[in-house]
Amino acid sequence: MTATELIASYRSGDLSPVDVLRDVRQVVEAREAELNAFAVHDLDAAELAASASAARWRAGTPAGPLDGVPVTIKENLARAGVPMQVGNAGVTPVVPERSCPVVDRVEEAGGVVLGSTVMPDWGMLSSGVSSLHGITRSPWDPSLTTGGSSSGAGAAAAGGYGPLHVGTDIGGSIRLPGTWLGLATLKPSAGRVPLDNPYLGRVAGPMARSVEDVALLLSVIGRHDPRDWTALPPADLDLDISATPLDVAGLRVGLHLDAGCGLPLDPEVRACVERAARLFADAGARVEPLEPFMAPRLLADLDQFWRVRSLVDHESLAPEARERVLPFIRRWVGAVADVDGKAVLRDYSSIMAIQQATVAATERFDLVLSPVAPMAAFPAEWPMPWGEGDEGMAHIGFTAPYNLSGQPAATVNCGFTADGRTVGLHLGGRRWDDVGVLRAAAWYERHRGPDATPCWPIPEAVQASSGTERPGA
Repeated sequence: MTATELIASYRSGDLSPVDVLRDVRQVVEAREAELNAFAVHDLDAAELAASASAARWRAGTPAGPLDGVPVTIKENLARAGVPMQVGNAGVTPVVPERSCPVVDRVEEAGGVVLGSTVMPDWGMLSSGVSSLHGITRSPWDPSLTTGGSSSGAGAAAAGGYGPLHVGTDIGGSIRLPGTWLGLATLKPSAGRVPLDNPYLGRVAGPMARSVEDVALLLSVIGRHDPRDWTALPPADLDLDISATPLDVAGLRVGLHLDAGCGLPLDPEVRACVERAARLFADAGARVEPLEPFMAPRLLADLDQFWRVRSLVDHESLAPEARERVLPFIRRWVGAVADVDGKAVLRDYSSIMAIQQATVAATERFDLVLSPVAPMAAFPAEWPMPWGEGDEGMAHIGFTAPYNLSGQPAATVNCGFTADGRTVGLHLGGRRWDDVGVLRAAAWYERHRGPDATPCWPIPEAVQASSGTERPGA
């Protein structure tokens, strides 16, 4: 069930948050040993929170729009008293004294926090490989990656650990699990979701199985908080997207199939995105090609900038702690050991050029459709889509520009490869138009048809105990 369906069932009395939490617990117990989604979880405490929620619903006094709904939080978002391990065996975890704005908003709204989900080392991999946590695996096929760096959040969302999950994204870390796990996600506009440690391009955002749930979670975590000095002004966004369906006729839609950098686009991925674009065109949208606006040098400079940032973190560790960092990350940062300050400043200038180019190229469109990544899901053991080799950031040419420009971008599943791997559609919008992007994603979700609609796998252990049969394809 979606979060919106759960809330309706609580209101009617057909379901209790206690019943739902116990069902979710059953799924976690059946799947977690294989999926490895949680860094920290306390389902006993979650049951107490669900009991308190049930009492509020009986009294007709729900705390907020998420009361009684299970939620997970990525481990790099502070929860008071919970160690922040950032996926890295070399780091001494910080134990925050207070929660970050995202967690405060979720708890104020009555969300039942199940725990903190895993990530790879410092969040700088697009997989579920971590020196601390091991390998996080896809609920669709445990031999495949979840994507990253919001790997645990993605596994929890696709695996049925409740409907709502919060990830973070600096170059694609919400949307890559979106494409490789068939999820609905949103990288919000820069400053839309307040953070207590903002950084260039970094956002927190919702991950779910439906666009309506993504909008619901954004309505909660997107509330203003003065702790984020980069936050957008308070805004009353119309995020009841089911009440305001979009008419796509007349929309000017860009179709972006060549990033201008990185790896070539897989033909199966391209075909799925083209089919989605034809759906918009058949409904009256004006779909036009969007030519490449990135370049290999710009992507390489962004990669070098991030490497230097992580090199600083790596060199701050004691020598023995550095050896515990994932070998791939050690090699990745070691490649820039001789980069000087002038080169880093040139990298920063390239980042500014990416910002300018992205806004200039996309401003004439109401919406831009593209792949999320140039490939489908890869083996779970690989740290990056090409394995252990060093291809820089050759897979984020479609996603990273929207982090740097601050524009919102969503994903929704748009098809499958011949061997059954999910393919996501990337929907980018104008700056600050989170609502428009979500309305377009919801329109596509309603019209995409069965060939692009995920049929979520149910674990055999849960089927056996509940009597539920696996749904058909």
